[in-house]
Amino acid sequence: MNKAQLVDALTARLGDRRAATAAVDAMVEVIVDAVGRGETVTLTGFGVFEPRRRAPRTARNPRTGETVPVGETVVPSFRPGAAFKERVAASEAAAANATSAPRRTERAAAGNGRSTATRKTTPPETAGAPAAAAAPAKKAAAPKKAAASAKKPARRKAAAEK
Repeated sequence: MNKAQLVDALTARLGDRRAATAAVDAMVEVIVDAVGRGETVTLTGFGVFEPRRRAPRTARNPRTGETVPVGETVVPSFRPGAAFKERVAASEAAAANATSAPRRTERAAAGNGRSTATRKTTPPETAGAPAAAAAPAKKAAAPKKAAASAKKPARRKAAAEK
């Protein structure tokens, strides 16, 4: 559901689209302003919006592989409430549309939970073998001028027949 769909759902309950739009905009603005000031917004039964501090870390530029220092930052966070979690867990529709996140044990087994997408390794069985042939080149696109000129006579014939 996006913002417009949320406004539509509220319009069905309130009966007035302007009031529904104003309510959604006001609520989002109040939450964003409060969390931006460092406050926590608690909506009982729904959840908690709060700022979270992320520690400084070292990241890696995926293009060059160079390490880049990333400073401490504050990000918005949402923790769902118990009633919200229970309702989603009991919903068959939510279960049908849910996606699975990778399990932490799988990420840890893949290499300390850190991405190594920029580093390519050669499998041990091919280390001494000659390099494989390069992948075949993509087919060249047909010249557009030829395609356009082929269509023009058909258009002219259709116009002449009218």
